[in-house]
Amino acid sequence: MAHVPWLDEDNIRFMLEECKTWAVVGLGGDPSRTAYRIASLLQDHGKRIVPVHPEANHVLGEDGYASLAEIPFEVDVVDVFRRSEAAGEFADQAVAIGAKGVWFQLGVVDHEAFRRTSEAGVRMVMDTCPAMEWPRLRR
Repeated sequence: MAHVPWLDEDNIRFMLEECKTWAVVGLGGDPSRTAYRIASLLQDHGKRIVPVHPEANHVLGEDGYASLAEIPFEVDVVDVFRRSEAAGEFADQAVAIGAKGVWFQLGVVDHEAFRRTSEAGVRMVMDTCPAMEWPRLRR
């Protein structure tokens, strides 16, 4: 299989194994939403999640923020649950706040955002999910 730059195993492994604080863009209080289920999975793997949602909900025991810029502490990974056409701005914001990584969830692809983020020296993964990658890395 050809190497797909946004599915780089070193970047995936770095984010899943080394990064502790994950801002989850689009995480609201609805347990039926994928963002909620994945945020819960991240917590199960020892990650601190930070809900980022316009309504700034308190979710899964964590205070939410209306934007990435409002988070008053360091964020390691910005995990984006937004449509592809809306996701790129969050990659740019992740670079602006000094995040170490950006993760676009399954089905979320923005090649220009990947280029900008990579050129800024920030690791980025697109079109996959931690729920798929953790089991794969254990093989």
